[in-house]
Amino acid sequence: MLSPPPILAVKNIEVIYDHVILVLRGVSFEVPQGKIVALLGANAAGKSTTLKSVSTLLASERGEVTKGSIEFRGKRTEGLAPGDMVGMGMVQVMEGRHCFGHLTVEDNLITGAYARPISNAQVREELEKIYAYFPRLKTRRTSLAGYTSGGEQQMVAIGRAMMAKPSMLLLDEPSMGLAPQIVAEIFEIVRDLNQKEGVSILLAEQNTNVALKYADYGYILESGRIMMDGPAKALAENADVKEFYLGLSKEGRKSFRDMKSYRRRKRWL
Repeated sequence: MLSPPPILAVKNIEVIYDHVILVLRGVSFEVPQGKIVALLGANAAGKSTTLKSVSTLLASERGEVTKGSIEFRGKRTEGLAPGDMVGMGMVQVMEGRHCFGHLTVEDNLITGAYARPISNAQVREELEKIYAYFPRLKTRRTSLAGYTSGGEQQMVAIGRAMMAKPSMLLLDEPSMGLAPQIVAEIFEIVRDLNQKEGVSILLAEQNTNVALKYADYGYILESGRIMMDGPAKALAENADVKEFYLGLSKEGRKSFRDMKSYRRRKRWL
């Protein structure tokens, strides 16, 4: 039996900013239907640029996909606007959460449904579904989002994205700046959304340990290139990944300052 085509296929893309700065080089990966795929790597590896290439947000930052192709649900995405991507079922949660601080938690969530032609009764029904996944938000629904905690704002950002009823969710560094307990809570909810709502998820994350715990498959980016990929469990058990991204080796825990980039490339290439 043939497997269904991937919901997202990125093929050999190259990205340049300001017509000069080459950021991504020959990046290729797929997101299967209904799966969680993690893009892993250190800061400035190209993870956020990859997500913005997929969601067509690059133009707002003077970036451009100059080579390769991106297909979402079998359709090429070049020339499409971010709003078109939302209409097709793809929503990105930006790094840094970006809630509307002057609006209540509930009003923030409601803004996510504006792109959908649904009634007020349907909006209320969708809100209650979001509150079922994020009970913490229901207790804070009348609070101004700008006065909630970082974890609650991240929940608002994800909940707002889910109000658009996406078939695919792009999450950019959802663990950034959050306590480990809150990170675990958010990732458990993300897994529930994936399993119960059938939402495919592309996750960009520096926290390799937690990302590989919840993802099905992973790709490791370094300096704008895919250096390694594989099932999440296999990557978590890989000696190179343990040493260079989880800080573990046969000699014990290492710091990133001890790592030699030339050694990493030599071993992987």
